[in-house]
Amino acid sequence: MGSDVVHSGGCHCRRVRWQVEAPASVVAWICKCSDCSMRGNSHFVVPADKFALQPGADEFLTTYTFGTHTAKHKFCKVCGITSFYIPRSNPDGIAITAACVDPGTLAHIEYRKADGRNWDKWFEKSDISEFSKPAAAAE
Repeated sequence: MGSDVVHSGGCHCRRVRWQVEAPASVVAWICKCSDCSMRGNSHFVVPADKFALQPGADEFLTTYTFGTHTAKHKFCKVCGITSFYIPRSNPDGIAITAACVDPGTLAHIEYRKADGRNWDKWFEKSDISEFSKPAAAAE
């Protein structure tokens, strides 16, 4: 995937802003769970320590959970956009909504399907849980 670059992004009204360190080429998951399919969400996952919410943004966030309440869907109280969240698949990471990354730093997005409606069966066969782990150092 390559070395990390700093991506900036956030919500539509720009009250929620963040930066994330991730490769210029990422794997984004097209999730078909009941929430993501309604929102048309596609996200890539990073380790939590690679994500930084900008000062003051937290006051504009609220959280929605459902089902197992493991996923923490964060969205802007003003414009309603979910630009990032804590995913059920990677509670140790952050899911970044690909469409919410500012233009110019994402060189390529590989889209993969995530069957959120049959989550347990899909997750068992998926490698998504590895995306919130630090990348292994090149030898």
